[in-house]
Amino acid sequence: MKKKLPNLRTDEEAEAFVDEADLSQYDLSDMKPVSFEFQPKDKSITMRLPETLFDALKEEAERSGMPYQRFIRQTLENALHLGK
Repeated sequence: MKKKLPNLRTDEEAEAFVDEADLSQYDLSDMKPVSFEFQPKDKSITMRLPETLFDALKEEAERSGMPYQRFIRQTLENALHLGK
């Protein structure tokens, strides 16, 4: 049986853990990918959507665990193959 990851409260604790630990001994099955947005957002758009589409976007964003505006931006990036 694999070990559970410890609760690390600071960046320093996390860095020390990663430097010293053998991560193959830990259960990482609950890990989820995380992406960070570093590029500044300097343009905005306004669009009108049917309420059903807007509600569906918000529900899908919530299922994905992100704010709906970020979800819309990510969906646009993926459609244009800019995300990766």
